[in-house]
Amino acid sequence: MQLELLLALVFGGIAGIALLLHLFGYSRPLTFDEDSARTHWLRQYPISRPGTVHLSQDRAAALVETPDGPGLVWAMGADSTAHLLTGATLRTTRRGLRIDLHEFAAPGVRVRLSPEARETWARLIPTHETKGALPA
Repeated sequence: MQLELLLALVFGGIAGIALLLHLFGYSRPLTFDEDSARTHWLRQYPISRPGTVHLSQDRAAALVETPDGPGLVWAMGADSTAHLLTGATLRTTRRGLRIDLHEFAAPGVRVRLSPEARETWARLIPTHETKGALPA
């Protein structure tokens, strides 16, 4: 088989698989409702029982109140991750908040929030500094 034909088949196959995955909805980013945010929280922190859940405006993140303090669950593509917000720093952006976790594996998360929700989240995250607006 000629190299040109083999390359065309390989690239065509990869493009076809990517197109099918997109058409079947597997390229959609993860979004949360209250129950799914609790489920994703428990996957990372099975002992820390989630209480009240506050969803972001685009439902890509959720603030979870727990007995151990507030935590954040957010989407990373089609998966999620969660972190306790101990020692987090908040910065106001035009569209919400930037939460800096001061952790190498998860340095910061931008959360889209309405002005009212921004105030609620800032009040619930106990140790934070609010800084000036950043570009969103």
